[in-house]
Amino acid sequence: MQNDIKVIERCITQRGELQLQKRNQDYEIISNGVFLMSTYNGDSERKLVSMALKFSSNPQKVLVAGLGVGYSLQEMLDETEVKEVVVLELEAKIIEWNYNYFSPLMGNYLKDSRIRIIQQDLLTWLDSAEDKFDTVCIDIDNGPEWTVMESNCRLYTEKGLYSLSKILNPYGVVSFWSSSSSVNFHNRLKQYFCNVKEYQVQSMRGAPDYIYLGQNYKR
Repeated sequence: MQNDIKVIERCITQRGELQLQKRNQDYEIISNGVFLMSTYNGDSERKLVSMALKFSSNPQKVLVAGLGVGYSLQEMLDETEVKEVVVLELEAKIIEWNYNYFSPLMGNYLKDSRIRIIQQDLLTWLDSAEDKFDTVCIDIDNGPEWTVMESNCRLYTEKGLYSLSKILNPYGVVSFWSSSSSVNFHNRLKQYFCNVKEYQVQSMRGAPDYIYLGQNYKR
């Protein structure tokens, strides 16, 4: 997609530069000069949620880690069985841009009363989390094999997976978005979750995205 590109805002965060730009009628977010996400390509983000909900027996309280441009959240809100959605997003600007640009463009999803947004790093939040969830959907980086933020590597380790299992209700489901397949991560998931699955999702960028699913054991 080429054509008309207009920079809307550029800012510096603790993790580097974030840029919001408009390409024709859609928005793109650029992180440190690298394309991060857009409003014209949300299929795999929706799949991250729809697949997790499909395997969740009673998804009333759910967690979305990584707000992005809102596709994952929208998909979660489309499920009438969901009663409460906690959204974790590290970047204040991402939250602001959702309110000012993405939500009005896509049906004003942020006006839904079921949403509670927390601006915090997922790993920091996990260290003191007391909430329990039926479904947890994670899209905060590129996946276990290529993390943009080095600190996110811990999420995909044994310690990170154990922390995630502790916030899931019995038989709760966790899903991960990844830009590539990872045999090591797949096997690691099996140490902490049952019914582990990997799904390939075709992407506009050519190479497929991947969704990993795991179900919590009864405790």
